[in-house]
Amino acid sequence: MAENITPRKSDYSQWYQDVIREAELADSAPVRGCMVIRPWGYAIWENIQKGLDARFRATGHENVYFPLFIPQSFLQKEAEHVEGFSPELAVVTHGGGKRLEEPLVVRPTSETIINHFFSKWIGSYRDLPMLLNQWANVVRWELRPRAFIRTTEFLWQEGHTAHATEAEARAEAVRMLRVYEEFARKVLAVPVIAGRKTEREKFAGAVESYSIESMSGNGWALQSGTSHYLGTNFARAFNTRFLDENNEQQYVHQSSWGVSTRLVGAVITAHGDDHGLKLPPEIAPRQVAVVPIWKSEAEKAGVLQAAERIASDLEAAGIRTKLDDRDTVSPGFKFNHWEVRGVPLRFEVGPKDLAGGHVTASARNRPGREGKFTLPFEGLAGETRSRLASIQSEMLADAEQRRDAMTYEVRTYEEFKAVFEEKPGFYRLWWAGGREDEERLQEETRATVRNIPLDQPDAEGTCFMTGRPARSMAIVARAY
Repeated sequence: MAENITPRKSDYSQWYQDVIREAELADSAPVRGCMVIRPWGYAIWENIQKGLDARFRATGHENVYFPLFIPQSFLQKEAEHVEGFSPELAVVTHGGGKRLEEPLVVRPTSETIINHFFSKWIGSYRDLPMLLNQWANVVRWELRPRAFIRTTEFLWQEGHTAHATEAEARAEAVRMLRVYEEFARKVLAVPVIAGRKTEREKFAGAVESYSIESMSGNGWALQSGTSHYLGTNFARAFNTRFLDENNEQQYVHQSSWGVSTRLVGAVITAHGDDHGLKLPPEIAPRQVAVVPIWKSEAEKAGVLQAAERIASDLEAAGIRTKLDDRDTVSPGFKFNHWEVRGVPLRFEVGPKDLAGGHVTASARNRPGREGKFTLPFEGLAGETRSRLASIQSEMLADAEQRRDAMTYEVRTYEEFKAVFEEKPGFYRLWWAGGREDEERLQEETRATVRNIPLDQPDAEGTCFMTGRPARSMAIVARAY
């Protein structure tokens, strides 16, 4: 266990903060609820960006950028949207030393301003579908901040699309949710559950909302991404119409979808242990740390030369590698430095390794003796790639095993209340409740219906809360 990291079982919230501090992911900003993302944390986000951006482009989306400031009147055009976001808005009333004629809202999301331009850019069915995405920052005033998970300002991407038909827009919302699901599993090694949000939990202004939910190490859920079918709500508010093939005016149907720096929080909570961060190789800023070890000046030259060659060969093979040749700190300090930052593989190179023609390797996902092995110098790059692929697969399998072990089923609300506090986790329950039932559930247990999974059993049951016949199972959990 790392000396400066609180054990998870003692205080999970403090453990999370300790990992962020010790791994140098982020720091608190002077403005409450904001954070400074440090180089290691930002490099993780950059790798997330690269992976997602490639997927967006492959599905036909183009990147754009819209202004940070939005006229307040834009938000007021869609009643449900403004009502949902009002408590979270940051509003600018003065600029250039003068009171503004119209207050400006600092972007909480961009449906309104994008529709303003959709209405200018879309005139015919030939302009559809319009598939846009932007990488940006947004501001939502946060009362209970937590680095990466809930911050007043955060980084994200928001996709916005316009379609000729309801079927196309609905399909787009689900398609992009599945893109998120695949990315979370394949790249983040986080086994999320993709599903539909309840009426109470849906996005303000949406007809249908969807989410991917990850499980944290303490059993709590983390909404890690959302996708929405917006219907024609914003199109009607902004008169976003097109001339169809019959020469008739129609409103476009729309989708929007987004993930944020909260994904970094999902990785921390899904994989981290009492030693610190544990990064899947796909997003690790450095996949291998090479640590040369010598005891005398006579050993130093040969060890350093070998370590430099190893690091250079790995980099040339496309493996993100760091040679830690600092001579101001001990090897033990270096081991801890890279362990707490979650580097997937650490290679030690000392006189005995040179004599044996190998490196001594440690896999971060298997602490202790279990993760120790040697790799020969010959063919090292190829073997390293293979080991990194194995680590990626093992981390997903481990996360799935933890999630499944903390997923429960109960039949009644009374049974749920009796066990939920002692056994936090995901509860797969038959659900046919309404808004009032959800409010009671949250008030009495602090749990919420996270989503109704898209993948459902071919069966029917009885709602655990209302006793009514139910055709769907829901995921119920406590959430961040």
